[in-house]
Amino acid sequence: MTTYAVAHLHDPSDHDDVLTYIERIQETMDPYGGRFLVHGSAVEVVEGAWPGALVVVAFPDRDAVHAWYASPAYQEILPLRTAHITGDVVIAEGVAPGYDPRRTAAAMRAARDAGRCQHPRGV
Repeated sequence: MTTYAVAHLHDPSDHDDVLTYIERIQETMDPYGGRFLVHGSAVEVVEGAWPGALVVVAFPDRDAVHAWYASPAYQEILPLRTAHITGDVVIAEGVAPGYDPRRTAAAMRAARDAGRCQHPRGV
């Protein structure tokens, strides 16, 4: 199942190290099937606040994104970004074709009514 690496970068920078990181990141993702879906686009905030930048990268599956992140090639360039930009990075699997949120709500309701919550945050 397609898995996404999502970064909320709080303080984007054009430091030379960051630019080198950007120049080199695609070559680290290619062996794992990674591709950018969002990178450097302006975001439109419709609820809440979103200081910073959004990056979304897709990989074929969870194993691929974990293998990429742990790869020597990516670990070599990672400090070029983290030394100059703070942010949050998460990994999340997408939903299967035909996903119906009503089934998720029904399962959550049943779990809640049975005294246990299936969703990690209860939402």
